[in-house]
Amino acid sequence: MAARGERLGLDLALIEMLAETSLSAILSEIQASQPHVVIIDSIQTLFNEELSSAPGSVVQVRECAAALTRLAKLTGTAMILVGHVTKEGAIAGPRVLEHLVDTVIYFEGEAGSNLRIIRALKNRFGAANEIGVFAMLEDGLRGVSNPSAMFLQRGEALAPGNAVFAAIEGSRPMLVQVQALVDRAAGNPRRVCTGFDAQRLAMLLAVMNRHLGSELGGFDVFVNVVGGLRVTEPAADLAIVAAIWSSLSGIAISADIAIFGEIGLGGEVRPVVGSALRVAEADKLGFASVVSPPVNRQARGRVDEDLLHHVVRVDAAIERLRNGV
Repeated sequence: MAARGERLGLDLALIEMLAETSLSAILSEIQASQPHVVIIDSIQTLFNEELSSAPGSVVQVRECAAALTRLAKLTGTAMILVGHVTKEGAIAGPRVLEHLVDTVIYFEGEAGSNLRIIRALKNRFGAANEIGVFAMLEDGLRGVSNPSAMFLQRGEALAPGNAVFAAIEGSRPMLVQVQALVDRAAGNPRRVCTGFDAQRLAMLLAVMNRHLGSELGGFDVFVNVVGGLRVTEPAADLAIVAAIWSSLSGIAISADIAIFGEIGLGGEVRPVVGSALRVAEADKLGFASVVSPPVNRQARGRVDEDLLHHVVRVDAAIERLRNGV
């Protein structure tokens, strides 16, 4: 820990360490030293001597977290409780912990990427689902002021199978590159997703088969969201379909086109929330066109309408992309 602090250039004299798991000892030390910030790592290891249950149990986690929360509100100390997560990424142990705290924040990142994302899933004093994007450097985390530039390949033509999706994370618009690879299957076709829901991909492939005539039954389909992001909003449907069509047809989509829109089972392209933010972000980064469902009148008044190319069906969207919009 000391070596890491020196590498980051921290003043270690301002940081006090306490190797203790007893709740009463921790509370006494906090009251005595009156620190500005307290980090408990981790809440599952603490125990209250007055309780007979083991550390990490429902009773222990609830009582320890409640006692620390009361002390934080009494003294004005910022309290950060670090909790374990399961292999699926959910908070381990009793979910009562989430109800006791003011904010639940996930610290996410792929092993092969230097990008880290802080995502707020609960916030009593602000908007939830907000994110912060950081780069993990030798001297610590540094904020990324323009996340879209980190997830886009600009300055050269994109290969077939690539599309730019205008996403929204919380209230932050972000342009993300999605990739698809369609290859003839040697046996049973595989559908592999990284950063996208596999069940939704199966639905989109069925829509493509019915409304675009894309027979993908004998092909493997691989979908990837660049940069280790995970896209969960339905607005990504049109960009995913465009990337799959591009890989299947061998026709590259222009790098100056941003795409978003939800696709229904009937092949219709449905409006999504935040259209004005998505289009404004594309405009700021120099994109020439945005292929999207129709936006409302208020949104059109806040963006450059020359960028907009509205489509109401998935086949019309693909035709526009085929012609370069």
